Amino acid sequence: MAERILSDLGHHESELSILLVDDDEITYFNRHYLSRNHATNVLAFAMREGEEKQLHPNILGDVVISTETAQREARQRGVTLDEEMALLLVHGVLHLLGYEHESVPEEAATMEAKEQEILARLGFGE
Repeated sequence: MAERILSDLGHHESELSILLVDDDEITYFNRHYLSRNHATNVLAFAMREGEEKQLHPNILGDVVISTETAQREARQRGVTLDEEMALLLVHGVLHLLGYEHESVPEEAATMEAKEQEILARLGFGE
């Protein structure tokens, strides 16, 4: 699925790592790297930022997904775990590519529209 997402976004040669964890482990990452002491659904750690961003330009970074949170959110939203995991993976990949949603409402709308577009091509969504 990650290969399809990257290809769909025109990043055929790009690489990323995906780490599936529980809530305790994602809480650790969230606290250690972002100073947020709670579980979350997905974190993205981009390699294309900072002073050494050109060291390996095809490596996008890491997507960390809490399967526990994904299961809870899938139940709450009334979707399958596969659909929730696909959404979180797309969301994480978009973050690695520079999409943001926390500070500017227009960027959030753009990111959400892109997520829905990709999910639809993957066979998820309405």
